Amino acid sequence: MVASQNQNRGASQWWARLVLLLAASMLAGCSWFNVDFGTKDETASWDADKLYAEARLELSNGAWQKSRELFQKLESRYPFGRHAQQALMEIAYTYYKEGDTAQAIQAADRFIRQYPNHPNVDYVYYLKGLASFNEDLGLLGRLLNQDISERDAKAAREAFDAFKDLVTRFPESRYADDARARMRFLVNSQAQAELNIAKFYYARKAYVAAILRSQTVVRDFQRTPAVEEALYLMARSFEALHLDELQSDAERVLALNFPNSRYLQQLKK
Repeated sequence: MVASQNQNRGASQWWARLVLLLAASMLAGCSWFNVDFGTKDETASWDADKLYAEARLELSNGAWQKSRELFQKLESRYPFGRHAQQALMEIAYTYYKEGDTAQAIQAADRFIRQYPNHPNVDYVYYLKGLASFNEDLGLLGRLLNQDISERDAKAAREAFDAFKDLVTRFPESRYADDARARMRFLVNSQAQAELNIAKFYYARKAYVAAILRSQTVVRDFQRTPAVEEALYLMARSFEALHLDELQSDAERVLALNFPNSRYLQQLKK
């Protein structure tokens, strides 16, 4: 019994010495605890100018992710430095170039919120609009050569609002003319989207629904090319419903606004 107790006591003492030895080794920075597993950040010693220069170099090479990571480190380490504002702007740009719409818009919004008086804030509004305007259609959309008028209207609305903010706040901006052109395109596309729905209903003989959608085009998108066909579709739908007076009214409005319309000849057949 005494021998067993002595053995247990000896084992306990041996383990105690081992624990103390390990603890001492850790405190002393024993080399086998300091193995380099490749996680060392080579940029740790870089100053703001070095980070900015390297980030710009990667940006010029089209290495969007690597460039962004450097800009993010720059913004994080030197938030009040002279490069911080430019870094956030470039972060938004790299997300846009990679097609990450949500992150690009989020970064743009953060820039606008933090630096509303920045001399290049008009560009950030423009970039925000582009991010929504060029939102990826996905594989199916590309395969089907999907038109913007067939997309969900949410992205188009967000793009339009961003461009509208730009031209309202900075009407003389170098980006304003292009923004206005894109706004016209978006309005025309949304009008076409409404017309496409009206045509869908008409093809399925849902004439009342076709009329309502066509009226939306005529009422809300008066200066778009889609109005001409919308009036024609209304006339055809009234004809199918045997509403002769309303059909005549639609044809009269079509002839008044589009005297050379090809649809007038079709209505006479």
